[in-house]
Amino acid sequence: PAFSLFIFTIARDPLRIIILIAGAFFWLVSLLLSSLIWFIAVKASDPQDERLQKGLLIFGVMFSVLLQEAFRFLYYKLLRKAIEGLVALSEDGCSPISIQQMAYVAGVGFGLMSGAFSMINLLADALGPGTVGIHGDSQLYFLTSAFMTMVLIFLHTFWGILFFHGCEHRRWWEIAAVVIMHLTVSGLSFCNPLYVGSLVPSYLLMAAAAAWAYLLSGGSAQNLRRFLLCKC
Repeated sequence: PAFSLFIFTIARDPLRIIILIAGAFFWLVSLLLSSLIWFIAVKASDPQDERLQKGLLIFGVMFSVLLQEAFRFLYYKLLRKAIEGLVALSEDGCSPISIQQMAYVAGVGFGLMSGAFSMINLLADALGPGTVGIHGDSQLYFLTSAFMTMVLIFLHTFWGILFFHGCEHRRWWEIAAVVIMHLTVSGLSFCNPLYVGSLVPSYLLMAAAAAWAYLLSGGSAQNLRRFLLCKC
């Protein structure tokens, strides 16, 4: 899905490509910092204490989510300054890209890098040793991981739109809603291997976030109906 979004909506515009790459970089830096802190915490703790290690894993996931959203805010502030610079340099006093378009592209950048790392971890597990399900575990690990990666890519795209809109209009409850949804989806991963318990709520949240982002972007039921009916 990230590749399709890139090809059809971003690839033809050099400015959008720059914004996407920068967004992916911001997500990567947030992951690096959160991984470093989690690694230090694990090394400083007792590796034989399973309860403590599980608690550290939960802490690492939650901290990573909060750090990602903090970097999303920093990226918004950076792009806001960039818009001011583009307006100052333009001849007509208008920015060549709107904040809504920046929010979408930045969200795709976050989702693209998140999906890439999810797939890397999945492929690393696929190298072995052993075979998935050989000891009676679910054989749907790779399939559900692919679906979870897809939902995270779309969610990051929608979260980018919602987050930037909240920052732009100072609606802090929208920002809080994004953080809560992100924490919820990440926390649902602890329901695995009960994959229904993680996938179904995640896709329901994705549908809600998609509808919300669509409305905030100026969409309407009439426009959606005309699109589905292929009417201009």
